[in-house]
Amino acid sequence: MKKIFFLAITITGFLFSCGSTSTATNDKNSNAELTKSKQQQVSTEKKNSSKSDFLVGKQDRKALEQKPYGNWFNTNYKNYTVDTRTVEKLSPYLKNITIKAFMGTWCSDSKRETPTFYKILDASNFSYKNLELITVTRSKDTPKGFEKDLDIMRVPTFIFYKNGEEIGRYVEFARETLEKDILAIVSEQPYKHSYED
Repeated sequence: MKKIFFLAITITGFLFSCGSTSTATNDKNSNAELTKSKQQQVSTEKKNSSKSDFLVGKQDRKALEQKPYGNWFNTNYKNYTVDTRTVEKLSPYLKNITIKAFMGTWCSDSKRETPTFYKILDASNFSYKNLELITVTRSKDTPKGFEKDLDIMRVPTFIFYKNGEEIGRYVEFARETLEKDILAIVSEQPYKHSYED
């Protein structure tokens, strides 16, 4: 009975999280099998992405606004009410900021946060030439390795840069609100994302 309960909890956690699916091991054979398995998964996901199941790679906003992704993107964008007071404070800081946004079109957290993120950036008059949107597989990677060395464990992850240096990141969900979390990051106040102690 305990095994069944543990299995149910494990499966539930996996299904409802957009977190990392990687597994660490010291066994060389197991690593080789994991690498082969990961390559097969990426290959399968690339094929699936061409069937519009989900997007993988560098994208622009238009890709999210079109079917089938527009069904959730446009609805969540429209339904979100921006905290205009916080956005007024946020706008001046965003002028010198570049952002790398990692999300999964298969991920419920990304479907909730990404449209909201865009609506906040719109309200802030953000220059989209300073935004790079990257959609990832369920393994949090891309065939071209856009995520390499960036420690993308959960999506969405929005990484903020000033003068080419990372100043902070927003991961999966807000500590307060998305607007207030972004303000803390870009104004360089002490901030820890939702998975930092």
